[in-house]
Amino acid sequence: MDQEKVEVAVQGELFKRRRNEIPDAERVQTLQEKLYQKANQERSYKFYVLYDKMFIPYMLREAWKSVRTNGGAPGVDRMTIEDVEQYGVEAYLEELGEDLRKQTYESQAVKRVMIPKANGGERPLGIPTVRDRIAQTVCKMILEPIYEADFEESSFCFRPDRSSKDAMTAIKENLKEGKTAVYDADLSKYFDTIPHDKLQVALKERIADPRLLKLINKWLKVSVCEGVNTRVGRRTTKEHHKVE
Repeated sequence: MDQEKVEVAVQGELFKRRRNEIPDAERVQTLQEKLYQKANQERSYKFYVLYDKMFIPYMLREAWKSVRTNGGAPGVDRMTIEDVEQYGVEAYLEELGEDLRKQTYESQAVKRVMIPKANGGERPLGIPTVRDRIAQTVCKMILEPIYEADFEESSFCFRPDRSSKDAMTAIKENLKEGKTAVYDADLSKYFDTIPHDKLQVALKERIADPRLLKLINKWLKVSVCEGVNTRVGRRTTKEHHKVE
């Protein structure tokens, strides 16, 4: 009984806090927890209203912090992180949020550069503009908790708070338990060949908000700029490095 009273009291204090007193990171976490819980409790549930979260100010601010921390080269507009700060972060995010709200947001071409691979080859790396990276990060913040509920516990790749080291630890534990059969497989250029139509079918298994699906489709079909030339073509999923 005492424990219940304590929990009620704590919740009461939280409700008393004004929204502007709650840190942006905490508000994002609360939203993500709600999305995850809903997705986890109802494995066949489809989310019909998600796009409105794309232009919530605290979501944009947290996405900006992530993009700024990651750094990276400028996109085709040549606008750097420092340029955004000089322009004014608040005004920059407000303008982006308004474009998203009005659905007038248009992604810019992606700058493609080739980077060397360990085996001597090269792989394409797509560099979106800072503006597009912020929007894509907000989208990631919305989708990630939903799909996290669908992943198997044994999955480690491209998941938050998981790494290859965690996978190695899990493998060692399995070996200690006598699970010694190991299957090794590698799909060549997998991210370069993911069919976008099937990707969208997979998205629609959980996402039923046409506005968000339309936005993601824009990113998949965006123009690609190679050197001084810009062409419209199929963008490889691997080039969405800031969203992965």
